[in-house]
Amino acid sequence: MEFILAKGSVIAIGGIFPALAVGLIGFKAMEAIGRNPDAANKVLPPMLIGMAFAEAIAIYALILAFIG
Repeated sequence: MEFILAKGSVIAIGGIFPALAVGLIGFKAMEAIGRNPDAANKVLPPMLIGMAFAEAIAIYALILAFIG
C-alpha cells in the first residue's frame, strides 16, 4: 500500500522528461525542415529514431512501476 506513491512518482518522472524530449526533438526537426525543406529526407529518419529512444525510457519507467 505504501508503494503506491513511489509507483506514481516513477511514472510521473519517467513520463515527463521523455515527453519533453520528444517535443523538443519534434520542434527542432520541424524548425530545420522549415528552414530547408529539401533536407526533410535527411532530418526525418534521425528524428524518428531519437523519438523512439526517448519513448523507450518512458516504457522502462512503466515496466519498473509494474514490477515494483
